[in-house]
Amino acid sequence: MGIKSFQGARKAVKKEFEAPILVEDYMTAKLVTFNPEQSILEVMEAFAKHHISGGPVLDNNGFLVGIISEADCMKRISESRYFNQPILDKSVEKYMSKNVQTIPHDISIFDAAGIFDKHNRRRLPVMKNGLLVGQISRKDVVIAALKLSGQNWK
Repeated sequence: MGIKSFQGARKAVKKEFEAPILVEDYMTAKLVTFNPEQSILEVMEAFAKHHISGGPVLDNNGFLVGIISEADCMKRISESRYFNQPILDKSVEKYMSKNVQTIPHDISIFDAAGIFDKHNRRRLPVMKNGLLVGQISRKDVVIAALKLSGQNWK
């Protein structure tokens, strides 16, 4: 005769995922932002001062209207030399990328990794209810994956 269990039926235990996995958990919330009227010289000085390579461009109402990056500045520096024209007094609006791809605040870092891979971006503005709330970079996603590996992937 087999052994009977007198403990009764057991509840199915679903393992809860304790580590934060959303973009908003790893994004940078304190951003250096620019406005369309700023000069490229001011932008390049801010890049050097804050050790960044790009940032969001916001209008006077705080809405995202573009992104300016070192790559945008480098293209213009190269063109200005070719045409022998100064660029440093030009405004951000002329050089920023206006077709900005964004990412929602409440998707997982795994989905964010897929977006980075598919669209070949270095950073993405994070949006919540149509407003900029932060920015996530490839490096942020890598750091998040390292933190998660300590909890789950062993």
